[in-house]
Formats: sequence, structure tokens, C-alpha cells
Amino acid sequence: MNKTVKIVLVVVGVLIVLVLVAPFLIPVNQFRPTIEEKASAVLGRKVELGNLSLSLFSGSLSADNVSIGDDPKFSSSPFLTAKSLKVGVEMMPLIFSKTLNVTGVTIDSPQVTLLHNGAGLWNYSSLGGPAAKSSSSSNSAADLSIKKFELKNGSIIIGTTNSQKRSTYDHVDVTASDVSITSKFPVTVTADLPSGGKFKLDGTVGPIDQADTALTPLSAKLNVTSLNLASTGFLDPSLGLGGLLDLDGTLESKGGEAETKGNAKLSKALLIAGGSPAGVPLTVDFNTIYNLRKNAGVLHPSTLKIGSAAARLNGTYQSAGEATVVNIKLEGKDMPAKDLEAFLPALGIHLPKGASLQGGTLNTDLTITGPTNRLVTNGTVGVFGTKLAGFDLGSKMSSIASLAGIQSGKDLDIEKLTTNLHMAPDGLRAENFLAVLPTVGNLTGAGTVDSKNDLDFKMLATLSKAASSMAGPAGAAANSAAGALGGLLGSVTGGGSGAGGCTSSSGGLKVPFQIHGTTSDPKFIPDVGGLAAGMLKSQLGCVSSAAAGATTAKGPAQAQNPAEAISALGGLFKKKKP
Repeated sequence: MNKTVKIVLVVVGVLIVLVLVAPFLIPVNQFRPTIEEKASAVLGRKVELGNLSLSLFSGSLSADNVSIGDDPKFSSSPFLTAKSLKVGVEMMPLIFSKTLNVTGVTIDSPQVTLLHNGAGLWNYSSLGGPAAKSSSSSNSAADLSIKKFELKNGSIIIGTTNSQKRSTYDHVDVTASDVSITSKFPVTVTADLPSGGKFKLDGTVGPIDQADTALTPLSAKLNVTSLNLASTGFLDPSLGLGGLLDLDGTLESKGGEAETKGNAKLSKALLIAGGSPAGVPLTVDFNTIYNLRKNAGVLHPSTLKIGSAAARLNGTYQSAGEATVVNIKLEGKDMPAKDLEAFLPALGIHLPKGASLQGGTLNTDLTITGPTNRLVTNGTVGVFGTKLAGFDLGSKMSSIASLAGIQSGKDLDIEKLTTNLHMAPDGLRAENFLAVLPTVGNLTGAGTVDSKNDLDFKMLATLSKAASSMAGPAGAAANSAAGALGGLLGSVTGGGSGAGGCTSSSGGLKVPFQIHGTTSDPKFIPDVGGLAAGMLKSQLGCVSSAAAGATTAKGPAQAQNPAEAISALGGLFKKKKP
């Protein structure tokens, strides 16, 4: 019994010694040229490995200082570098027949640089391409199969060949099994996104397209959470643009076309300098097909939603150089205005403090063009049948009300508000602005909202008869002044009360003014000179009409021209007070 125990112990000791000593006795570095050759044949890129070591416990070969070359058309720097590479092997064939059978490959903490040029081509497109085909080992490379491939804790740097701007994605993990060039194999990719967020792709890849790796068939599910657009280069962060993107979708790529469809949600959107993060998310149910050879795509009719407000999207886009250039049509009809209120800050529009939209609908017909980092939007926007509750236009325009007597009440009813809109990253421009306000009249004009949210509008208020009748002493004084001026000029010219009649039938008092301040705190400034000039011009028109009538009735000798009327009026103002 003791003898048996001793034999077992001796065998165990010999095995332990063998496990410990064998790695030093087997010249594993002799396999380095073979591994480099096979890897180079598979990738079509030069592969270099450092010192190799063997572990019998794990059944693997390890290499340090791993490097995979880049396509020389893109960069002379390595495409991939890693401190270590572990290759799982079958130990018995390796020890007894020096045959290398790979069971797995693990790359630890690699750094991969992905570059695209002005034509939209990527540096990974030539992986496994012509260089692999021309290799004398291409047949063996095609037969190579890896049971498990892992890339752990990697970093992927994405950029362009003509710019130093880069986006870095950390903690990238890639897992694939039964990897083969000639067949499909499952793959899972996860990564941390710049400035937070997560990315996951789960699906199947293959067979590898040896002419262009970018055209390799792929069928996968996509999941993106909290992607900060300002850190990706899609929007220009120097203009304060951004938002957080969440996406759930599917990706089917085959025959050189990639179809992506699903749902995207943009939260805390910032679409214009001087804006504030939107208080509600924007969601898009989308369906797009991208031609990988032409680097151009089509956005099929898709639905954009903000609350219950829905609009239609469609158009085209093309990847060229550093940015993607789009031409998108956005059309919305009868969208609830209230649901859009919380999104307005993203466009640099802040409702006055304490004010809110109640009821009404919004229509829009816009075209969005240009590179994604500097989008420009043009088109028309209209709001109908709404109320700006908690906003007293009369009190805000108190300096103008002293001239025109505007009294709108504590809420502002808006029958219609339309404008031609031009929106760029540096601000908004509104042209052909028209607001029909039942309690006030019509406001017309044009102006801008700049990147600091400052207003610069030149406007004209045409008071309705109802507003004029309720204008109070100030408005009555203004109207009386106009009537008196008309009567005075009429009497000088012999027009009598006919000139005054012209004033009352002119469609209401016209009050020019300017709007400064910000959208949340607008300042209404009267254009006194413009008001006086407008009144005088209106009355002179009446004078001309009256003079023409006088000429017909009394003859040329009894008529006075407008210049004579002004001279006579000036003479009256020069008289001293009694």
C-alpha cells in the first residue's frame, strides 16, 4: 500500500515538474513566423508579434507588443496595437507533433483607429481584401477557423484622414464564435460612448467580403443609450448644440445596401445657439436605406413626434468628408400647440415668464439642408386659434399704449400667427411675420433672434376698430390728433370734413414699433418718428384727394398743393400763444 502511494506521488511530482518546466523546453517562438504569416494572410495587413510564451495551465500562447498595420492610403501608423495577445491552442498536438491548432484568440486592451477619407471610404474596407487574395497562404487562411474570438477593454478612435479631430469609444468588448472567412458567425459588440452612454450590437456577420470588408453581410439588433451628440461630431459643440440620443433598431446589410429601421429618441435637444435644452423628448420612427458603395442614403417617410404632435419626415443624405449632408423635408399639420411648448427652448424660443400656450394648432412646412454639424432650416410656420395665457400685451407695450391705447387683457388671443422662417445654428430670422390678434389688430414685420437670444424686430401694429374704440384717453388723443391734423389740412385746402373722413376710413391707427430684449422678456419700443410720419403721410394723401376734388369743383385757381398746405400749417405752429 505504501509502495502504491509512493508511485502515485512520484507520478504527480513528475507531472508538476513537466507542467512547470515544459514551457521553457518548448521553443514556442519558432511558431511566431507561422502565426504572423497566417494572421497577415487573413487580414491582408502586416501583423507583428513580440515575444511568445506558453502556458500549459491555460493551454495558450501569449504574445506581447501586437501590431496590425493600416492601409497605407489612410495612415502609416498601426491600425491596431495591443499590449498582449493570447492564442488558445490544443496542447497535445503542439507538444508531440508541433502542430498548431487554434481554439481561441483574445486581444487585451487594444487600441483601434478607424479613419474615413473625403470619398467616404473607411480604412477597414481593405481588411482581408486584395492583399489576402494575392497571398500564397490564402487557401490556408480561408480554411482557418477560430472557435472563440474576444477583444477585451479596447478603445476605438474614429476620425477622418484630413482632420485631427477624433472621437474615442472606451471599454469596447467584442465576442465572436466559430469565426470563419467563408461562413456566417455570431458576434456581440458593446462599448461605452463618449461623455457617457452605452452601445450594443448583437447579430451575425459573414461571409467576409474579401473585396471590401465594409460590404460584409450583417444582420443585427442595435441599442444605443444616452449618446451625447455634442461629443460625436454630428453637431458642432462650439455652437452649444447637442442632445442625448437613445435608439432601438435593426440593421440588415447585404448586397452593398444597409437598411436600418427602428425608433430614436432625442432628449434635452439643443438645435440652435442661445437655446436651452428641450423639456420634452423628440421621437422618430424611422426607416432608412444606405448605399455603401455610393455613400448615400434615403430616409423613407418616417414619423416625428413631440407629445401627441406628429409630423412627417423624408429625404436624402450623403456621407462626404467629415460630415453627413442631408436634404430633409418636415411637414406637420394641425399639431397641438400646447404639446410643442416645452420643445420651443431648443429652438431659442422662450415664452415670456408666466405665460403658456392654451389650445390651438401648429402647421409647418420646412426643408432641412446642409451638413449635420451646421444644419439650415427654411420654410413656413403657422399657429392658429391659440391663446398666450398670462401675457398682457397692453402692459408690455405700455409706452406704445400711451400713444395707441392698446389694451389686450391679461391673456392674448391669437387668431393666426404666420412667418417665413430661416433657422441656422447661429440664430433665427423671421420674415413676412403676421399676427392677427382680435383684441388688438394686426402685427406685421420681420426680425431676428441671435445666438444670445436677443430680439431685433421692426414691427407695425394696425389697430382694429374695436381696439381703437376701447383705446381710452391716450388712444382717443392719438386718433383726435390725427383727425385734427386731417381737418386742419382739409380746411387749409378747402377739403373740409372730407379729409377727416379719409382718416377714419383708412383701416385703423397704424403704430410702428420695435421689439428688443429677449423672447422671455421682450421690450416694445415705440417708433415715435415713424408714427408721426405715418400720420402725416396718411393725411397728406387725404389732402391730395381733397385738392383733386377741389380742382374739379372750383377750378385750378382755388386749389392748393400739399407743399402749400404744409407751409400754411407751419405758419400756424409759428404763431405765439395769446
